[in-house]
Order: sequence, then structure tokens, then C-alpha cells
Amino acid sequence: MSQDSAAVPDAARKLAARRRREIVAVLLFSGGPIFESSIPLSVFGIDRQDAGVPRYRLLVCAGEDAPLRTTGGLELSAPYGLEAISRAGTVVVPAWRSITQAPPPAALDALRRAHEEGARIVGLCTGAFVLAAAGLLDGRPATTHWMYAPTLAKRYPSVHVDPRELFVDDGDVLTSAGTAAGIDLCLHIVRTDHGADAANALARRLVVPPRRTASDLGHQRYLDRSLPEEIGADPLAEVVAWALEHLHEQFDVETLAARAYMSRRTFDRRFRSLTGSAPLQWLITQRVLQAQRLLETSDYSVDEVAGRCGFRSPVALRGHFRRQLGASPAAYRAAYRARRPQNGAPEPALKPERAERPERERAALGAGAGFSASALAGHGLAEAAEAAKPTSDAYAPRMPETAVGRAAGRPVLPGQRERPVG
Repeated sequence: MSQDSAAVPDAARKLAARRRREIVAVLLFSGGPIFESSIPLSVFGIDRQDAGVPRYRLLVCAGEDAPLRTTGGLELSAPYGLEAISRAGTVVVPAWRSITQAPPPAALDALRRAHEEGARIVGLCTGAFVLAAAGLLDGRPATTHWMYAPTLAKRYPSVHVDPRELFVDDGDVLTSAGTAAGIDLCLHIVRTDHGADAANALARRLVVPPRRTASDLGHQRYLDRSLPEEIGADPLAEVVAWALEHLHEQFDVETLAARAYMSRRTFDRRFRSLTGSAPLQWLITQRVLQAQRLLETSDYSVDEVAGRCGFRSPVALRGHFRRQLGASPAAYRAAYRARRPQNGAPEPALKPERAERPERERAALGAGAGFSASALAGHGLAEAAEAAKPTSDAYAPRMPETAVGRAAGRPVLPGQRERPVG
């Protein structure tokens, strides 16, 4: 789903007569982060008509009984309760305090009623979990903070989670990625309601770009090594930490299972139940991430990078790197350096490496990632290749073959639409 898709689905409900789009209800909960909570308050709650920004009417609503405590122990007192949502044509859930906790049933009922009566429902960052708990994201595309995207996709499999987008507009339900992406979505709402001039004027007042895309984030976003926060108290957390500290060594999933004192089958099942990802896929992703960092921060050759990331050969590194990031290691480094000039001038770009023959890449997929012959015998090359793919089509939408709208002659960082972790 494109970030700027403003087409309203045929199923969108007509706005009830008592509701108006310019009346914005912001739903606050105790424990919510103050930054995300302040974004819609600042965008929709301050009169900036002198700058050409049409005025909204803001209703700050408590989603549960007071007091509402936020970042730093601050106490908030919301002037309205859930009943005020019945007047709003736009309802914003800025963030939810913990993805492991269920939102209050009364707040979920209020959101469902608002949606049934045609209100536009917005979830910023982890606010998407509240919308999902209310059933408003079923069968829809959505996004959230990249760190929690695997958990959202696993907990609500009917939601089409795309962590690559800054925000997703599905007509009457909109979601944004983490933190600053909430500003992007709020500006998008102003642009949808009142046009580009109003949104640009507001962006100038906020001193932010009027319109960002995922490719504007400076450079290729990292495939992150983080896992859902609920793994922190699980016995597997120690095994995961060991694996991240020893990526330079050649070990396989059987090694991790042994460290967890589990059979391979039990370990696979436990790991997948916690993360939504197969351990083989996760391990390959971490090795690629480590290679990505070394290519950006060191002068090691591609062969040396392969060895320092636990790959058995440079061929294996190239195969997995291209499969996950859409470019060879050398091409990635060249584009990164071209976009990150040093001493006032770009470094000369390295020549892209010659593409390896497909059969060599296939042969390296399992063995090259640090897996033993016994592991290959248990998995097979086909299974290793399959495990390197995302486990959920809903979580990892198909990547485009080529980027669109790139300026001719300008260095472009490969793989800006990477596969997500897990």
C-alpha cells in the first residue's frame, strides 16, 4: 500500500450527521509515551490560521480512568472521556503503553462505534495494536514501529503488516510507523482534508519536511537484530544473545538448539512461536545485517566481511545479501559511500561485482551461512532457500524489481525496500 494512497474503499461508511471530520478526538492512556501523544495535540490542537492552516477542533479524551501517567512520571488530566468520541469524525490513538497488554474494552467499543458511524480512525506507532485489538485492521494493510511489526503480524495474522512504510492510508483507517512517522501521517491528513498548501504551511511551522518517503531516511534502513520484547523473559533470550555475540563464528541452528538443551524440532517450534520467524531465517538475516554494518563502517574486502560474519564463502554472502537487500555487497558499499561524502567530496564508487551464477548462489545458500554438512543433510538446500524467505506474505509484501522515480545519474542506494526481519 502506497503511503499517499487516499482512495477510500467502497466499504467506507458514510459519516454520521453528528460527526465532523474537523473534530479530532485524541485518545490517551496511562503509560503512553509523551512524544507520540503530543504529535496530534500539536498538529490539530493549535490555532495556526494566521499561517494558512485551517483550524481543527481538538477533543482530548481519557481512554481509561484517571490519573493518566506518562513519560517521566508526569500526570495528565484529559478534559473529556470516551463519550466525547461520539462527536468526532477523526479519532487518533497516538500510542499504546505496552504491546503485551490488552487495551480497555470500553475504549475498543468506542472505537468500533466510531468506525461504524463513518469516523476516520488513526493509529500512530503502537496505536496500531489498539486498532487491531478492536478488529479495525482485519484484512487491511497497516504499519507500526518496525521493532513491533513481527509481533503485530504474528498476533493478528489477518492484518497485512508492512513495516517498510512511513504510514499507510486505507481510506477510513490509517496507521503510521514509529515516532516521527506520526508527524508524516498527521501532515498527510491535513493534506487530504485541505490540500498541499495547508500541509506545507503547517510543515513550515513545525520545521519538518512537508512530505517524506521511506527512501528519504538518509540511507538503507537496517535489518534490525531486535526481537519482540516478550522474548526478554524467555530462556531462549540467552541463546539469542549468545548467537548475536558470536556471528563471526561458523555455527548452525543445531548449535543453538544444543545450547538451549532442546531437540532441533522443539527449538524450531519454540523459536517460531516467540518470534514468528524460523531460526534459520533469523540467523541468516543477522549475518547479513552484520555484513551490512561492516560494509558501511570498515574497509574490509568482501571476502573478509564474509569471514567476519560467519559465512563459509564470499559466494554465500553475495547470494544472501542480494536476496535480502537487492544488491551485491560491493554495489551496496559503493552507493552508501556515494551518499555519505567524506572530507567534502564523495569517494569513488567501486565497480559492481560480477553477478555470480545462479547455481553457485543456490549451492551456497545453506552451507555458506555457516551450516554444517549434517545440518544440510537434515534440511536440504531447497529448505534452506525456502527458510531464507519471509514466513508470512502478509508481513513481507512483494518487493518491486526496480525503484521508481529515481533521478537519472544520481547515486541510488540499493535495497531501499528491504525484506523485514522475522
